[in-house]
Amino acid sequence: MLSRREVCMTGAMLVFGLTIADPVWAQEPGEKGALRLAIKGYDPVAYFSERRPVVGKEEFEYPWDEVRYRFASDRHMSTFRGDPDRYTPQFAGSCAMGMSKGVKVEADPANWLISDGRLFVFASPKARERFRADARGEAAAADSNWQLLQDAPFGTSLAH
Repeated sequence: MLSRREVCMTGAMLVFGLTIADPVWAQEPGEKGALRLAIKGYDPVAYFSERRPVVGKEEFEYPWDEVRYRFASDRHMSTFRGDPDRYTPQFAGSCAMGMSKGVKVEADPANWLISDGRLFVFASPKARERFRADARGEAAAADSNWQLLQDAPFGTSLAH
């Protein structure tokens, strides 16, 4: 029989797991095996061309690197197809500040920064500002941690 503490811990872990997974599952299309929608459907090219986040349209969707990207226009989709590495968000849409600290969490595409020609997205405005204070150092740490976390699900942490 489980102790009261074990029941509480198990319940807390279940709630935490569902909270972390909810944004990811919310993006999954209805059919099994379909690709996840990248950066919650925002157009990655718009961050560079319009200097703001723009929601992409379903009719301008392009699969690349095991996710689906949406674009505001056919022109943006064509631009992306010509050089996807230039436009994709770093760390597959994971929060760059979280990644620098060894935690893989999904970002909110409204919180973003272009630094050294790379698009970074963040879970919050505070994370963006912390990253901006030492963008090169945080990006280097995130690049290193990405090698360990890239295949892990959202919610994974390197710290035990």
